[in-house]
Amino acid sequence: MTDTILQKSIYLKATPAQVWAYLTEPEKLAIWFHQPKTALVVGAYEMFGTKSGDKLMWGEVLVAEPFARLEYTFTIAPMGDAVSTVKWALEEVAGGTRLSLRHEGLPQGEAAFGLTLALDKGWDDHLARMRASAHEE
Repeated sequence: MTDTILQKSIYLKATPAQVWAYLTEPEKLAIWFHQPKTALVVGAYEMFGTKSGDKLMWGEVLVAEPFARLEYTFTIAPMGDAVSTVKWALEEVAGGTRLSLRHEGLPQGEAAFGLTLALDKGWDDHLARMRASAHEE
């Protein structure tokens, strides 16, 4: 059985520094994703629903290289005890930034496929909101 990995890339009309803010700063994360109480830096984190205030996601930031790379473990309640890893890569391109996502270590098998579909759609929705906000600046 092969690993279940979600991969996505988008182009943003924003500098790597601006995109980094969307990945790490609570106010920017709240626009497109979930909101942590503090900026994402190496160490433990928790993210909360912007409307509900409920804890939705938690883990540990493993790598935080400003404007280039961010990696963290990712756990949500539907995953049980499973821990996956989210890796972001930022690449400056003419006119903006190429942002790549690699979400790996997801639960596998037929029973987990519904979660994979939900996460796949969720990332599409989240990235679309990031793009819309970044392009308004």
